[in-house]
This record gives sequence, C-alpha cells and structure tokens, in this order.
Amino acid sequence: MKSVPELISEAMKQGKSRFAFEMLPPLKGDGFEKVTECVDSLIEFNPAYINITCHRESTLPVTLSDGSVQYHKVHQRPGTVGISSAIQKKYDITVVPHLICAGNSKYDIEDQLIDFSYLGLDNVLALRGDKLRTENSFVPVENGYAYAVDVVRQIANLNRGKYVDFQSDHRFNFSIGVAGYPETHLDAESAEKDIENLKAKVDAGAQYIVTQLFYENKFFFDFVRRCREAGISVPIIPGIKPLSTVNHLTVLPKFFGCHIPEELEKEVLAHKDNSQAVRQIGAEWAIAQSEELIAAGVPILHYYPMGKADNIISIAKKLF
Repeated sequence: MKSVPELISEAMKQGKSRFAFEMLPPLKGDGFEKVTECVDSLIEFNPAYINITCHRESTLPVTLSDGSVQYHKVHQRPGTVGISSAIQKKYDITVVPHLICAGNSKYDIEDQLIDFSYLGLDNVLALRGDKLRTENSFVPVENGYAYAVDVVRQIANLNRGKYVDFQSDHRFNFSIGVAGYPETHLDAESAEKDIENLKAKVDAGAQYIVTQLFYENKFFFDFVRRCREAGISVPIIPGIKPLSTVNHLTVLPKFFGCHIPEELEKEVLAHKDNSQAVRQIGAEWAIAQSEELIAAGVPILHYYPMGKADNIISIAKKLF
C-alpha cells in the first residue's frame, strides 16, 4: 500500500489535486455498515487515502437499581484499528488511523503501533487528542505524553527499531503525519509558539501536515508562508469542513478556534429555518474554497464529513 508522502509526491508530479477524507468510527451500538455506506458513496471519486479518527474515553453516569449513580470510563467510538484494517482490505486503499496521546501511555501507544504494523497499516496521523470534559487543561495519563511531538518521536524511534524499553533489529516503516493550525491551536501560547511546536514535530520525523479546518483561504496561505519562513518544508494539506448547520456558526469557532466569515454567517442566518439550504450554502462555500486551493496547486484536499457524506459528495462531484 502506498504511503501518504508517496501519494502527495505523485499528485505534485502529475500537477493534479486529489481528494481525501476523514471518517469517525461509529458509535458503540452501530454497525460497520454505516462505515461502508459512507465509503461506498465517496469511493467513486478516487480518494488518495482515508483517515480514521481515534477517540479517547468518556466519563458517563450510570444509575444503579438503588438510585445511586456511578461513573464509568467508556469508549463511545471504539474500533479505530479494526475499521482502518477492514477498509484498507475491502477497498484496497491507503488508510491512515489516528494515534493520540489522550488516554494512552507510551506502552499503549507502542502496542497500538505494533497492531497497526501487523495489519499493514503503515500510515499514522499523530495527535495529542482532547482533554476530558472534567479537565481544565489537558492532563496526560501515567507514563503518557502531553504533546503530539512525543508520539512522533516514538513512531520515529520504532522506525529505527527502538522500543520503549529496548532496541531491536526489527524496523517499522510508518509514515508520519501531524496536524497544523492555520488560525493557531487553542492551547498555544502564541501564533509564533504554535509554529515552533509544529517545527518540532517535523524535526522529530513528521513528513507532512494536515491542517485544522478554516473558512478563509487567506489563513491557510498565511500559515504556509509562516511555516516556510520557519524552515518547515514538508507538504501542507488543507483540511476543509463544509459548514452544514446553523449551530456550526458558534460550535466550530468554540471547539476549533476558526473564524466564520461575515459573508458566510449572514447567508446562513438568512436561511436559518431551512436546513437543506444551509447545507447547500456550506457546500458551495467549500467548493469555492477548494477551487482556489486547487488553482494554487495543493496536491491533496482533505475533507471532514463528520459522519455525513451528502455535502462531501456534492463537492467531490463538482471538483474531482
């Protein structure tokens, strides 16, 4: 299976932008058919790769028969490894599972990477992950990591045969992607420090960057400029999330730190009682964004369907 850096290089040589997308594992209680329905609807557009997100545990209340409440840690979206392997085998396409610090020790991470390798999943996106809702700031577990750069280092070490506790003659062959933030990570001290942190991930072994969502391309182009000025030379892939509900006007800036352009906000609010119109407005905005990015020569455009593919289908039909 081709690595993501290879796919990026091929697209750049051919001078043709390619399509990629990200999927969430289904909620516990849902079946694999929900995954295949989404992939089936998008596979005709020849995606370069498919990303599968990874989700940490949640703390949920359970009411017992005596009326008391106990709190349990559960994974509401398990299955990242299994889904990644199943999709790669079923569709013969490069799949990129996410690997997160959140909820994992360095030993957990090592074991997951070994599983990835056994299953032929040799592309990984290394992320910090989210803090728990009960936490004011991100807290790593015992023997865990506070920053994604440490996951990058661990993957790079395994590629050299260096495990957590010993050295081996066996070498892994993981490609490593990381996240970048055109409008600055919410927890970053400053935009300058955010770029420094990103360069540290690249220096540690990251081979490409996929950005957080944004709605004005000027943020992406400025981000690329700042990265290049800082000495970051790896490919930078734009991440695009079509706005699809009125709630996104407030939810997305809160959780992702992105700015919603006034023109887009006004258009959405003018049709706030028509959900289909709002989805169409979001799709058309994403198409316009994508067209400009394609014209600028980005090798791959990475889309975030967030579980619903209909608006991504309309975008892909127009562009790919």
